[in-house]
Amino acid sequence: MKIEKIQVLRGPNIWSIRRKKLIQMRLDLEEVEHLPTNKIEGFRERLEKLIPSLITHRCSEGVEGGFFQRVEMGTWMGHVIEHIALEIQTLAGMDTGFGRTRETKSPGIYNVVFSYLEENSGVYAAEQSVEIAARLIDGRDYDIDACIQELREIRERERLGPSTGSIVEEAAARKIPWIRLGRNSLVQLGYGVNQQRFQATITGKTSSIAVDIACNKELTKKMLDEAAIPVPSGDLISEPEELEKVIRKIGYPIVLKPLDGNHGKGSSINVNDMESAIIGLQHAQAYSRRVIVEKYITGYDFRVLVINHKMVAAARRVPAHIVGDGEMNIQQLIDKENLDPRRGYGHENVLTEILVDKDTNELLEKLNYTLETIPQKGEIVYLKSTANLSTGGTSIDVTDMIHPENVTMCERISKIVGLDVCGIDIMAENLTQPLKESGGAILEVNAAPGFRMHLAPSEGLPRNVAAPVVDMLYPQGKPCRIPIIAVTGTNGKTTTTRLIAHIVKNNGYRVGFTTSDGIYIQNTMLTKGDTTGPISAEFVLKDPTVEFAVLETARGGILRSGLGFSSCDIGVLTNIKEDHLGLNDIHNLKDLTRVKRVVLDSVRKGGWSVLNADDDYSMRLMPDIESKVAIFSLDENNPHILKFAKEGKVTCVYEDGFITIKKGDWKIRIVKAINVPITMEGKARFMISNVLAASLAAYLQGFAIEDVANSLRTFIPSPALTPGRLNVFRFKKFKVLIDFAHNPAGYEAIEDYLKNVDSPKKIGIISGVGDRRDGDIRECGKIAGRMFDHIIIRNEKHLRGRTEDEINGLVIDGMQSSGKDVSYEIIPKEIDALKHAMSLAEENTFITALSDVISNAIDLVQEYQHKEILEEGTTL
Repeated sequence: MKIEKIQVLRGPNIWSIRRKKLIQMRLDLEEVEHLPTNKIEGFRERLEKLIPSLITHRCSEGVEGGFFQRVEMGTWMGHVIEHIALEIQTLAGMDTGFGRTRETKSPGIYNVVFSYLEENSGVYAAEQSVEIAARLIDGRDYDIDACIQELREIRERERLGPSTGSIVEEAAARKIPWIRLGRNSLVQLGYGVNQQRFQATITGKTSSIAVDIACNKELTKKMLDEAAIPVPSGDLISEPEELEKVIRKIGYPIVLKPLDGNHGKGSSINVNDMESAIIGLQHAQAYSRRVIVEKYITGYDFRVLVINHKMVAAARRVPAHIVGDGEMNIQQLIDKENLDPRRGYGHENVLTEILVDKDTNELLEKLNYTLETIPQKGEIVYLKSTANLSTGGTSIDVTDMIHPENVTMCERISKIVGLDVCGIDIMAENLTQPLKESGGAILEVNAAPGFRMHLAPSEGLPRNVAAPVVDMLYPQGKPCRIPIIAVTGTNGKTTTTRLIAHIVKNNGYRVGFTTSDGIYIQNTMLTKGDTTGPISAEFVLKDPTVEFAVLETARGGILRSGLGFSSCDIGVLTNIKEDHLGLNDIHNLKDLTRVKRVVLDSVRKGGWSVLNADDDYSMRLMPDIESKVAIFSLDENNPHILKFAKEGKVTCVYEDGFITIKKGDWKIRIVKAINVPITMEGKARFMISNVLAASLAAYLQGFAIEDVANSLRTFIPSPALTPGRLNVFRFKKFKVLIDFAHNPAGYEAIEDYLKNVDSPKKIGIISGVGDRRDGDIRECGKIAGRMFDHIIIRNEKHLRGRTEDEINGLVIDGMQSSGKDVSYEIIPKEIDALKHAMSLAEENTFITALSDVISNAIDLVQEYQHKEILEEGTTL
């Protein structure tokens, strides 16, 4: 078996709109294609022994053990690998259960698709599932425990922390989109101007001054003391000589902690002698030169969480510990405690495994204990000096027990320090009494407090503390999204996208849009190149200045990694025609339709899908579309248009020379086509089709008819505004048209336009595109033969192992089948071909260059135009 390719899908995709996180592995089974599982002796037994938990996979049988039944009856290895990849992720604490395995049109080649939680874990699971299957086939050993541990470690390196993750989950539950910014815990909620950012539990609203105050423990203590908040007595020191002076003043026991520490690092508590105090000072100074020495307050360790200056949760924290039974030693008791199913590696479970470290050994040493010591029955032995859950501590929810006076005090503290998300550490016998009565004190105020102890306490009620954070970032009525119009199809995507963006901009929005030539914010190109994939879409949606997004969405990005947005308001499908077929398992128009449909399936509930009524494959999608549908056509008597009119639905048609919106039988004329510059005085019907699509999308978005009309009249086709889309350059004797047409549908559109061009000689510059099917290349040649009097064939990039002669031969075959005797010559370089064509030009010659390298062709033609202007000026 051989893995040909592993793709990570991160958005709505051809396999699922709802399940955005999928691995797609293209797998060549090679000789195993002829070995279903029932023909491999002992395979089922070896598989069940290695991964017995696969018994829970019901598979198509619908019963526990159903997958093993399929293995027993005989199933293909791709299907087995899918189940292994899912199960090893589950065993590593990433329970995910969606999978599909489908054979491609190439025998023995399968697409194995399964869901993942963490991207790199999913890739590792794909690779190892194939290795596991190969070893099971051969009867070789495999260390499954090492594999699962590696998956856990990858997960912990990649995953969002429990606090960050809880906010993301809460946002997702509210249908708020999110984007992870980089590989750390910085996250963007929402899109464009309506985005909010947070990292861990620091939000974009968190005051940097408040964070500085919280990080300066001495300043915090001083401010609270001056506000009549009970705090422990103590002082700030930096030298050993100062330590004794402070101890004489406050007495034992004491606590030492670094001034700038966090998460309990460098702290020593309940210190009762000078020798231990000096050791504690040295320990603290490993983290901060200045150290806080204060009175140790007896009682329990409580954490109160205040969000947006409202108390939302309180928990009692207990350091990791064991309870003696009089028989087992400390190490054995730790091992027993770690068997608790609630404990896991890192953050995978409610509790974390207890690991023996320096802190543990130091605490045991103070008791004159070792790991071999057998504690008395009922004796509690603390293994950590702090109660952090990440070191094995536990938490008990006490939210409902906190006294109202303590609630008020904690909310005051959050305002005194100025933190929007504030964790307050309290030492007290209880929180049911006011602190002034219980003798408790505020130990610390924390920025970026952890949520885990509240989300999943080991005892008591879990508290959804992420909800008030999202409420604060997005109070009722505040939008989180910006309008998104996504444009897909075979031909006309870029022009339609640019036209919609122009309409949007003219209506006062700051628009970001993606095209096949670059990413634009307003009309400024920020990134050049083919930017029609998910990364480019995210670029626009991450920009905090963008108020409206118009996204050209091509097949390549959808197949490669899915959509770059969770949903859109309007999805526009221009058409579905032969292009790029035979690549990435897309062999025919039915396959291509499946890809383009992803955009329409992503339209939000209540949004619109805009379809081309003149395109058969587009209209075949209508019964499966869940959003509202509106259609457009160059013919108001199109049967689909007539049906929509009868049903009172919205359409856009070209009738009597007008671009017209129809609602039932009512007509709302927008503008006469000859007054829309991009239609070339109404001669370019394919451009009229693009205008219909854009006008209908704009109308459905709610833009006024007059505003749409004004925008259409001011959208002037030019190399700057619409590069490679029907760009006509006028010379004294001839004209040059440059267009991006590169498939039969595009060629037919140019042919339709050239019928309206009066010229005694039409010269075409064309090429066969190597990544097209033979039939498509021949068809382009045939259409070229019909529309040109003389053809110059240039060479394209050589893809899929083709040669120049092979591609040119297909083009010539097509030309010769056109039924017209057309002359031709071959000039390999496009620049030379253009120069030669212009040298052949006679009076009123019309040269058409169908080019994929638009910028080069445009630059050359504009250079010649400039020379002609200069020469005329010299003559004058």
